Amino acid sequence: TGVRNGVKGGSGASDDDLASDVLSHYSSASENASVLDDRAGEPLDEQTAQEETEDKLKQCIDNLMDKSAKTRLAALESLRGAFSSRLLCDFLTERRLTISDCLERSLRKGGGEEQAAAATVCAQLCVQLGGGDESEEGFKILRPVLSAIVIDGCASVAARQSCASALGMCCYVSAAEDGEDLVKSMSHLESVFTTSYPNFEGTLPTPKAGTPGLHSAALHAWALLVTLCPASRLTVLHLLKLQACLESSDVNYRIAVGETIALLVELGRDIDREFEDSDMLCECLKGLATDGNKHRAKNDRRKQRSIFREVLHYIENEDFTEEKIRFGVEGIYIDSWMRRRVYDAFKEVLESGVRHHLQFNPLLRDIFGLGPPLILDSSVKASKISRFEKHLFNSAAFKARTKLRNKVRDKRADVM
Repeated sequence: TGVRNGVKGGSGASDDDLASDVLSHYSSASENASVLDDRAGEPLDEQTAQEETEDKLKQCIDNLMDKSAKTRLAALESLRGAFSSRLLCDFLTERRLTISDCLERSLRKGGGEEQAAAATVCAQLCVQLGGGDESEEGFKILRPVLSAIVIDGCASVAARQSCASALGMCCYVSAAEDGEDLVKSMSHLESVFTTSYPNFEGTLPTPKAGTPGLHSAALHAWALLVTLCPASRLTVLHLLKLQACLESSDVNYRIAVGETIALLVELGRDIDREFEDSDMLCECLKGLATDGNKHRAKNDRRKQRSIFREVLHYIENEDFTEEKIRFGVEGIYIDSWMRRRVYDAFKEVLESGVRHHLQFNPLLRDIFGLGPPLILDSSVKASKISRFEKHLFNSAAFKARTKLRNKVRDKRADVM
């Protein structure tokens, strides 16, 4: 798995040297990590709270096997909140097979609401376990049933939508090195959103209730997996078909399509600097960026114009509107469409807990080039590091990952 980061500006020293200086500024003080506050009772209180949390989680896991659908659903919602807000890797590693079996049972036998909740917990479980053997082991159990629901036209739309997002995230985290799983997962997701493509006469199908949300989820999950693909898998075919979908009647699907088009153009330009967009595409984007159609809701028009101004600006000028995400004393820069797709995918799965995981989850810190979690004393917390220094630190950290990602993509090209 890999994402990229660029650097703006220059300096006499190399990026790696400056990054090293910044990193040394954040003294890890690992030898002091085990020292607890001297205040009476604090270690005991912390330990007691940990035990109480684990007891509640054990009860939730037991409730996943309850005969009552209401009890199982409540347990899934509790796990969803816990997995989002806390890092529970050690606790879950010991129980991963039990939880995976319970989630598989809910996906196979539960109703639509239970399936949707179980799929979300599946994605969170993979993120909690990280990208190692444990996560891949869980994905092998869950991938067949997630895929089956995604392509089942008779299943609940909400369940299919949640399973599409979970399939994309689980594959991204757990099976990035497995070309076969990657291709299969992408194929299942394509089979969903390509039903929104125009027919042979060039007419867009009339969407059924709920399908634009399903198509958006499948397209976003597919776009996430595209970032792992070897260059041979990237063609202009989807770009041409997606361009027609910019005329969709659903604003959120139009936005999903626009963001995916920008991502495909960005990846295309990475492979071939002469990659060109069409004048017709730019004209269509201009129309959406200035849309004043009174038949659309005011908020929809505002959201659409904002996104498509960014898409158009990037395609015409290769200029991405940078965004900074802060958490603790750190931050990451979202400075490419690829980086935005990866961050948005984790944000969707982890919800309000995404910043907590950026601080402490080794998987996210690895993906975003942040290194091991920081252990900071009060003097480091109070210090100020310039925006430029932090940007250089992020950039240097991403160099190795970018090189590795390109090597892996080339290696997988033969497999795929």
